[in-house]
Amino acid sequence: MAQIAQVDNCWRLSGDVVVGTTKAILNTSQGFSIASDTKIDFAQVTDIDTTALSLILEWKRRAKTQNKTLTFVNLPANLNSLAMLYGVSELIN
Repeated sequence: MAQIAQVDNCWRLSGDVVVGTTKAILNTSQGFSIASDTKIDFAQVTDIDTTALSLILEWKRRAKTQNKTLTFVNLPANLNSLAMLYGVSELIN
């Protein structure tokens, strides 16, 4: 089961970030505030698929509308590989 929690200016993901969980993660995160130094931490993510890229891009769009910048930390290697494959690595790093 995937979860996301906000601790100060850090959003912490855990569990599987896959097609069956991203909608719930997105819905939960919509209640989180974005500060100018918000980090989204993937350290506790156990599995990931391409829907994680959609999630990241949606968070970046939201931050942009608020004139904020998000930093993604501890990205799994396979997520970086997927981002390179789809040509969006510069958008998540």
